[in-house]
Amino acid sequence: MKVTTKGHTIIIKDTEGDIVEFLEKINSQYNSFKDHNLILDISHDKSVDVKSIKIFSELAKKHKKEKKSLVFVVQDLDYNKVPVSITVVPTQLEAQDLIEMDEIERDLGF
Repeated sequence: MKVTTKGHTIIIKDTEGDIVEFLEKINSQYNSFKDHNLILDISHDKSVDVKSIKIFSELAKKHKKEKKSLVFVVQDLDYNKVPVSITVVPTQLEAQDLIEMDEIERDLGF
């Protein structure tokens, strides 16, 4: 797991290739991440599918309650089959843009 901070966002990149282990690590260290927007980059893991993204549902709900954004970076995925409670984009740049828009909406009170 590689952690990078960019402003008010933390980018966590999975380096293991084991999605369940990645979720366990994030959950165990969640208190240090909860006050930041999160980008979870699992784009290099080609075995990721919609089913494996759904295991992050509870984390996504918990992070939304903290009034922070959680965005997944995954390539080669049918984005229409992902639950609406989970935000998935194909690139880190799109994830950062989405978080900026979320921040603006929160600042405006939406």
